[in-house]
Parts: sequence; structure tokens; C-alpha cells
Amino acid sequence: MSEERFGEFVLVRRHGDGHVAELALDRPKAMNAVSTEMARSIAGACAALGADRDVRVVVVTSTHERAFCVGADLKERNSFSDADLVRQRPVARGAYTGVLELPVPTVAAVRGFALGGGFELALSCDVIVADPTAVVGLPEVSVGVIPGGGGTQLLPRRVGAARAAELIFTARRVEAPEARELGLVDVLVEEGRDREEALALGARMAANSPVGLRAAKKALRLGFGMDLRAGLEVEDAAWRSVAFSGDRAEGVAAFNEKRKPQWPGE
Repeated sequence: MSEERFGEFVLVRRHGDGHVAELALDRPKAMNAVSTEMARSIAGACAALGADRDVRVVVVTSTHERAFCVGADLKERNSFSDADLVRQRPVARGAYTGVLELPVPTVAAVRGFALGGGFELALSCDVIVADPTAVVGLPEVSVGVIPGGGGTQLLPRRVGAARAAELIFTARRVEAPEARELGLVDVLVEEGRDREEALALGARMAANSPVGLRAAKKALRLGFGMDLRAGLEVEDAAWRSVAFSGDRAEGVAAFNEKRKPQWPGE
């Protein structure tokens, strides 16, 4: 396993052959509250991982035992002038869109608190794995703002408009069992095993064609919300992008020869 640090608060670990990258939020003294510096680091790490063709899956984790991320750094924001807040906005957005726009599958490993921007980081991932200590929610209206890291758009895509409205307008926190029932998280695992299980899930994904994974994610993201006819055109374009690839040829050959594929990644 190799490690690379992005700024003070983000650690990237590459597991095994490097196909699974772990983006670890590492600001434990603040329960991973996202400061301006931390937002820049998340965006920088995502840019590097997205450009690395060896990376097939990214797993977002936390080094804190009791929190995934408690959201924006409100202590920092309390000192901001209006002009400071305007200047900081694109930096903050860069962290959330950095995770959301990663071209490979993404898995969040959530334990403890994932609130506000912290839950939005998880929502920006394709799959959320949580343990029983997880507490999620978008409490922004309770402090006079709204979810600004994608929450008003990502949550209704998971749970429907009415359920998202209830959760956002009440600002309530949701504990793990109900979160799983409502679809706020996807996989509930034994306590303390969120990271391990998320990495294992990432490894299962990464065993597949890197060309196929990127194309499938693109089709899923672009096609969602379109009418069926338009969505099928998105799927067809994604299919054509992989149908004549080296990965497709290797996958078919490996299947027929009853062996593990050796993906060329192109």
C-alpha cells in the first residue's frame, strides 16, 4: 500500500495493485469539518485520481472513529465577511463536484456523523456503506442556509422529492437503521467494519474492466432523469465506446478460455 498526502487533511492510499484508491478525510481534531484548505485538498485529490488511468474505484473514508464528516467548518465561516463567503464558494463547490465527477465508481464508508456537507460528500458517491453508528442528515436550514454541496439535487434522486423535502425542511438527523430503510445509505454492516467492507466492495468492482466501469458510470450518470428514449441513446453511445476496445476483446476471450481476464484498460 502506498500513501500520498494532499495538504494537511486529505490522505490517499492505493491498495494492492493500485486499482482501488482510498481518499481518507483526515482532520480528526475537527471531526473532518470541511475548511477552505480541506476543500482545496479534496478537489486536488479527486483531480489526481480522476486522471490516473490505473485507478478503477475510489473509496472515501474517515480517519475519525466517531465521524465521517460533520460538514462545513462553521467556526471558520463565523469569521467570514460576505466577500469572504463569495470567494470561498467556488472552493467549497470544488470539493463536492470533485467527488461527484470522478469518472470511476465511488464508495463512501460512513461511521458516526455524516451531516450537512459531510453527508453531501457521501451522496456524491455511487454507493454508501455504513455501520450502525452512522447518523446522517442535511441540517442546513437550522443554521439559516440550504444544502449547497449537491444535497437538494442528490437526495431526491435517491429517495424521491417528498421524502427529500421532509428531511431537508425538518433538518432532522437519521440514525443508521432508518437511514438504510429510507435508502439514505445502501449497505449496513457490522459496527467498525464500514471501511473494511467498503474497500472489499471496491475491490470487487475493480476486478472488472476499467473501460467498462468508466463507460457504465457515464451512462448511469448521464442517462438518469432523461426520458427512456433519450436514456437509451446515452447507453448506446457508451456501449459503442467500449464495444471495440481491447477490454471487450480480452473479456470475451477470457470467458471462452475460462480464465481471469488481464484487462489492457483501453
